[in-house]
Amino acid sequence: MFDIPDSAITETFLAASGPGGQNVNKVETAVQMRLNVYALRLSPYAFRKLKEIAGRKMTAGGQLLITVREHRTREANRVEARKRLENMLVEAHKRDAHRVKTRPSRAAKARRVNAKKIKGSVKKMRGKPSLD
Repeated sequence: MFDIPDSAITETFLAASGPGGQNVNKVETAVQMRLNVYALRLSPYAFRKLKEIAGRKMTAGGQLLITVREHRTREANRVEARKRLENMLVEAHKRDAHRVKTRPSRAAKARRVNAKKIKGSVKKMRGKPSLD
């Protein structure tokens, strides 16, 4: 869906933990993908939203870091990393609904105050009866 230039992505492979038996000790299957966000030339809104979505995964230098070590093979982890990146970009391009500020009407305020008065009188009646 998004055209991500190959020059913007750097992939390194690490030793993974988890499933894989002896293979885990021998083969570096986990993938760490770095993406230069500035190379994507996102709109200011999408860039801000991506930064918000990424959180700590985004460095100060504009690098988005995605680490995947779920699968036993390099290729499966690479596909998963690309899928996560794609989902983040799709989410970043979604516009939030514009919220229109509203204020309660005079009648609504009166109903609220009346309800509070009734509740207060009910609570006042809960005390111990006086002996006077």
